[in-house]
Amino acid sequence: MVHAYILIQTEVGKATAVAEIISSIPGVLTAEDVTGPYDVIVRAEADTVDDLGRMVVAQVQKVDGITRTLTCPVVHL
Repeated sequence: MVHAYILIQTEVGKATAVAEIISSIPGVLTAEDVTGPYDVIVRAEADTVDDLGRMVVAQVQKVDGITRTLTCPVVHL
């Protein structure tokens, strides 16, 4: 199982709506509004890195109001 944080920038005033929509995507564990350079931080899981990438590109990035994403897979060193 692969876990990742997805950092999301949104259009002004869209963070809450984006977090609510993303919360319903399968594999998303949490989606929360935050302050700082990013507007929403998502914790997600998938079976493989490829599945994670497909989820981000095919589902997360399609949500209206998102301007940029940064996916940070969790590593165990």
